[in-house]
Amino acid sequence: MKDITSYVTELTDELIELRRDFHRHPELGFEEYRTSKVIEEYLQSLGLKTEKVAKTGVVALLRGEKSSEGPVLLMRSDIDALPVQEETQLPFSSENANVMHACGHDAHIAMMLVAAKILSQHTASFAGSIKFVFQPNEEVAGAQVMIDEGVLENPHVDAAMGVHIWSPLPSGTIGIKSGAVTSSMDVFKVTIQGRGGHTGYPDSAVDPVICASQIISQVQTIQTRFVSPMKPIALMFGRVAGGTKNNIIPDTVELEGTIRYLFSTKPGAQDNPTDKFVEMVNSICQTYGCSAAFEINHENDAVVNDPIMTKLGYGAAAQVVGKDNVAEHCSMACEDFAAFADCVPSIFAFIGTARNEANSIYPHHNPKFTIDEATLPTGVSYLVTGALDYLNGGCE
Repeated sequence: MKDITSYVTELTDELIELRRDFHRHPELGFEEYRTSKVIEEYLQSLGLKTEKVAKTGVVALLRGEKSSEGPVLLMRSDIDALPVQEETQLPFSSENANVMHACGHDAHIAMMLVAAKILSQHTASFAGSIKFVFQPNEEVAGAQVMIDEGVLENPHVDAAMGVHIWSPLPSGTIGIKSGAVTSSMDVFKVTIQGRGGHTGYPDSAVDPVICASQIISQVQTIQTRFVSPMKPIALMFGRVAGGTKNNIIPDTVELEGTIRYLFSTKPGAQDNPTDKFVEMVNSICQTYGCSAAFEINHENDAVVNDPIMTKLGYGAAAQVVGKDNVAEHCSMACEDFAAFADCVPSIFAFIGTARNEANSIYPHHNPKFTIDEATLPTGVSYLVTGALDYLNGGCE
């Protein structure tokens, strides 16, 4: 039997062409109709039966031949793009205006499809099953929709693997760490209610602008004064809006932003930064005679890597890139793979793709974001190696 590297090498041209095809035809969450059609046709060409879950999601099951019994490993790829107008000038740039694979999901799909192709040729070497999951709408919690529709059952999933192509890490490296590796995220909108008036007579008004400015400044103390500085928090304001004219004190000011924290917590817990945010905002408003109305949505939990699955992932990564190129890595970005990791032991790894020569140095979600295509085989090799190691008892 050929080694995995030989299989991947033979399929590299196909891998790159798949990625470029998906890149040309990006689609937003729950609108990935062409994408899911291409995925289904590819999987069916491997002899796999596919089913649709969560509108545009695709699931296929590959059974090992060594035994009818055995664990079930879920391998997940996200498939949605972003509402971004591409500026890369690549010959395979997006053909859909204001839609772009600016996060690398096109690479994830291609890597998972080719991994499925290789693994479908290795069924005699493992017991158990692999459930390939191509998930829509990762950017807005599509994983939970798939779970609600039963993707973790029939057959029951025992563990999960996921990867993300990652421009903060150099090409040729893989980032793996036990514990929290992406952040929890709460999205907020706060409306500060005051009483409008004339800027020449500020004492006759209740100024929500000065109140809002104090909120923006004071809530930054949450991390070190109310939550341990050993627990990273990023409390960011992305929108501040209020007023109509320079000499009018407005009735209201709106503040919008995100609270990210690299640990898991529950509402009401002493270390919950969002609870403390609400408490501080209300206190500051009271001081300035204002009131606050809140809209807060919890979008994602932290992705928490299981210690045993992390050991397996580290071993697979070391086989692919060598121990010296496996780094501990975590990120304040959020990732809805967390929904799977909340349910079953999981490993989520970062495939480094930053290389100056490939111009793959722009951050994710940037209109000039691209990847180093030479790292696509790295992702495939890691996925295949990790899957075979798990199904052959690597976590026992």
